[in-house]
Amino acid sequence: MKYNIYLVLFVLAMCVSCGEDVVPKPKAYLRLDYPAAKYVKANLDLPFSFENNMLATKISSKKVIATTESFGVNLEYPTLRGTIFLTYKAIEKDEKNLIDFLRDAQNFTQKHTVKADEIKEKEYANKQDKVYGMLYEIGGNAASQSQFYVTDSVNHFLTGSLYFYAKPNYDSILPAAHYLQKDIQHIMETVKWK
Repeated sequence: MKYNIYLVLFVLAMCVSCGEDVVPKPKAYLRLDYPAAKYVKANLDLPFSFENNMLATKISSKKVIATTESFGVNLEYPTLRGTIFLTYKAIEKDEKNLIDFLRDAQNFTQKHTVKADEIKEKEYANKQDKVYGMLYEIGGNAASQSQFYVTDSVNHFLTGSLYFYAKPNYDSILPAAHYLQKDIQHIMETVKWK
């Protein structure tokens, strides 16, 4: 009789212990909804013009002292904790200058391959306004999520990079990165050379 009780307890313990492991629920993430983009022409004294999102509340530009005409423009998005940095350089009349600018823009993007999971390239060409370039979308925990350059191949060269004021965590900044990538595409599409 004593062994029967132990046998029944053993069988009961085996039946109860064969269930699924208890797994805690994953953490929930906030749903981030951003306002629809409203674009306005940037009123800056630059050798090019473009349209920017009104969500970029702080726009600053400065002339860079260099051998060629250079300008830096920052489009700050405080609510998204990010900035799009634009750098303009005038192309000198020799072909080597343009090749150096293209090489630098491509090398700058390739430096992110250490942390990036992927780098998607999208060509851009607007023959009517003579704007040609490349947009790089960088996936993974890289410092910059998007970079681009546009040029007319003769006089003007513009590069841009997107950075967030946060530790690179791709899952956390992905909604904001996608939102600002659309702004970058709009900048590329609305660039007009003066």
